[in-house]
Amino acid sequence: MSDLMIGTIQTMNVLRKIDTGYVLVKDMSEVLLHHNETSNELEENQEVDVFLYKDKKDQITATTKLPAIQKDVYGWSEVVEVVKNLGVFVDIGTTKEMLVSTDDLPIFQSVWPQVGDKLFVTLGYDRKGRLLAIPGSEEIFDMEWVGAPVESLNQTYNGRVYRTDKEGSVVLTEEKYRGFIHHSERKKEPRLGELINVRVIEVRADGSLNMSLRPLKQHGMLEDSDAILQHLENNNGSIPFNDKSNPEEILRTFNISKSAFKRALGKLMKEGKIEQRNGETHLK
Repeated sequence: MSDLMIGTIQTMNVLRKIDTGYVLVKDMSEVLLHHNETSNELEENQEVDVFLYKDKKDQITATTKLPAIQKDVYGWSEVVEVVKNLGVFVDIGTTKEMLVSTDDLPIFQSVWPQVGDKLFVTLGYDRKGRLLAIPGSEEIFDMEWVGAPVESLNQTYNGRVYRTDKEGSVVLTEEKYRGFIHHSERKKEPRLGELINVRVIEVRADGSLNMSLRPLKQHGMLEDSDAILQHLENNNGSIPFNDKSNPEEILRTFNISKSAFKRALGKLMKEGKIEQRNGETHLK
């Protein structure tokens, strides 16, 4: 039984060369370094730094391809495969891709990462001691982000989504600013790990940002009015909403705020496309 911990980088000695590679040793524990896991010829007693993981036969094996991501060391890792009911596999820089389990992904698969998205992960273990990639918690990200300047207001930034749910989405921008997108400020929920472009609508006292995926009012009004017209056409020209309707019902139906809904209604009425009667809105 090896005392060496998988998911870590170890300095080991070459004990001997065999047909399939090299036998390495440290503190009486031996592991195999396969020929295809090193690009150099090694000599007996030579010291070599290797990353340890388990192969398909559940044996501890070594590679000289050292990942930036290790146990308790975090980094961004690209998604290379999505497997329904299992999770997603990420590339940590070795020949073995690591699984992010469904336990660490959103409930709804529609917002799971897709191939090419990136997750901020470290390495950990499942109940059977197998290596997994574990996404960073809010406490980890608290050590990653920096405060944004007040001049960030109304600026747009690229950022990765690192948490998302029905309340909203949280991103870390390329500048390491932390941003929160309330569910009313997004037309659809972005994927975990997705790279998005977001607009700052408030710089908070602690330097974190409130952000929006919605366009500026003058542009958003066009999209919102088109959505209302489409809704009217899909419902025989009548919807049970007007400018005094309940904000929560508006948000649930159109995924926009009441103020945005009222602006879009005003635009359509000014254009003569709709009218309000008996608490309802109708196509003209």
